[in-house]
Amino acid sequence: MAADATAFPVPALADRARDCARAVRAADTVLVAAHIDADGLTSAGIAATALERVGIPHEVVFATQLDPDEIAAIAATDHDTVLFTDFGSGQLETITEHAATDAFTPVVVDHHQPADAGTPHHLNPLLEGLNGATELSGAGATYLLARALGDDGTEMRDLAALAVVGAVGDRQAEDGELVGANAAIVEEGAAVDAVEAVTDLAVYGTQTRPLPKLLEYADDVTIPGVTGSASGAIQFLEALDVDLRDGDDWRTWADLAPAERQTVVSALLRRGMDRGVPPDRIDALVGTSYVLTAEAPGTVLRDASEFSTLLNATARYDRADVGLAVCLGDRGGAFNEAQRLLRTHRQNLSTGLDWVVDHGVTREDNVQWFHAEDHIKATIVGIVAGMAVGADGIPGDVPIVAFADKPDDPDAVKVSARGTPALVRRGLDLSQAMHEAATAVGGDGGGHDVAAGATVPRGREDEFIDRVDAIVGDQLPA
Repeated sequence: MAADATAFPVPALADRARDCARAVRAADTVLVAAHIDADGLTSAGIAATALERVGIPHEVVFATQLDPDEIAAIAATDHDTVLFTDFGSGQLETITEHAATDAFTPVVVDHHQPADAGTPHHLNPLLEGLNGATELSGAGATYLLARALGDDGTEMRDLAALAVVGAVGDRQAEDGELVGANAAIVEEGAAVDAVEAVTDLAVYGTQTRPLPKLLEYADDVTIPGVTGSASGAIQFLEALDVDLRDGDDWRTWADLAPAERQTVVSALLRRGMDRGVPPDRIDALVGTSYVLTAEAPGTVLRDASEFSTLLNATARYDRADVGLAVCLGDRGGAFNEAQRLLRTHRQNLSTGLDWVVDHGVTREDNVQWFHAEDHIKATIVGIVAGMAVGADGIPGDVPIVAFADKPDDPDAVKVSARGTPALVRRGLDLSQAMHEAATAVGGDGGGHDVAAGATVPRGREDEFIDRVDAIVGDQLPA
């Protein structure tokens, strides 16, 4: 059923969204402050587009982490209202203190664990009992604000596409599918032909990777003789009764007709069963993909997963302006630069993962950890840590904690922690662990139950790990 054009997609958050929208509409100028990951960039893109449509002058700034110094810098700008997107809930006390001193109105639209302090204009799914790690992303929350900014919300519904990219980029999909409030936003986007949820091969790169590379690098579900083997993937494809080449070049998954796709999927399923892959893992080969219907087929922007990776490749390399421009519709110079940054990003991720596998991790009672120092950028060490779980020699049954140097602060160290949905179901809450352990050593931390981060003073890493290990041990009793 198509979404009602006027019904609010997440009724539990309707009043909060409307309150925040009233505060924004009352502003002469708005500063949008956003995080630098894909969810933050899409949040900024949604906010900037909505403000432009309703005629409110605005500026956008980005921050790696919303620490006291960053909040002070934001407060010192000449704007009467600051809209914090995809962060801010964990720093409410500092934000409200600066708001009182510097005379600006704070509006916080976030999905991370809120601090105890309150602020008059605060939109966060956790405040209404929704899960901020799986049911609504920062971009999704910002979409609800954008919708409330419009006259009846209908003129903002195309922005659901960016909200879906943000949710997918924030790894909010449960078993490959967006749920809860995210699903309601998908439905709204589908109603205006901005998003399409399709059942397809659940593998990254379906729009852009040549078929052999698509299967070689598809390691979410390992198919013996195909995954991880360039020659094996080619031999597998060449044995099929389908013309998978375009002259001398291999076609992409996006190039294939439905019948051709079915032939490849059926062969993959047979190969998996013949080689003893568990049935539940075989089923994971097929899942839900989110297609942005306004984007050209065969481009990195067509698939929400690939789009989100492109965005991560911009802001994490100090080019948030490029990612924002892509979110705002630039398909020329900014898009070309984003693709160049994406190539660098992929290489750095590969190199970082190799470094972790080569150097290994240190296993404590309840967590495992590594310190990358300056070998992995602080802005991508969390992504690398998530990729490393389950890799050669790195267990997948305990959370992983990663340290990396902060080039802009030699006295501090960046921390990223990653868990799994299975561990969360057993009681893992990395947001609590990061916050409590970081606070105890003079730092700051927070995030989600399955993924969180912190900044801690250099030299206190061992004490921090000891505290995290103890906290996680309490959360995950034997």
